[in-house]
Amino acid sequence: MFGQLSNRESLRDVVLATQAHASKAYHLGFGKYAAKSTLADANNKRDYRIFEEFAYKVIAEARKCRIVDIFKLSGNVYAFDSTTVDLCLNVFEWALFRKKKGGVKIHTLYDLETQVPTFFHITPARVHDMKAMDSIPY
Repeated sequence: MFGQLSNRESLRDVVLATQAHASKAYHLGFGKYAAKSTLADANNKRDYRIFEEFAYKVIAEARKCRIVDIFKLSGNVYAFDSTTVDLCLNVFEWALFRKKKGGVKIHTLYDLETQVPTFFHITPARVHDMKAMDSIPY
């Protein structure tokens, strides 16, 4: 989370930032030193749901701050959209999309009133939007 919140671009960038603030590394939970291999091992062992839960908590807080009655309706108004993220098949063999192309699709539910995304669902790139709509928590 430190890397995301401090806008770091890579694991090496996170390590350099923590080394620059070595006196504060202990308070950030890194211990005395933050090595690249230590952080990589921790990321491999950490459950992704920690970050998913944190993201939805931040989204909920952002929605509370942004509420404006632009539609004057008794409920929320949402837009549903998706985007395909191309991936290299040499690295991500599991992401087969076409014969020589890989990718995943990110389906997003967007709250028009607060202008904040409220739900994300990541699927293989071949999944149609209609099939992804079944996973939306109404």
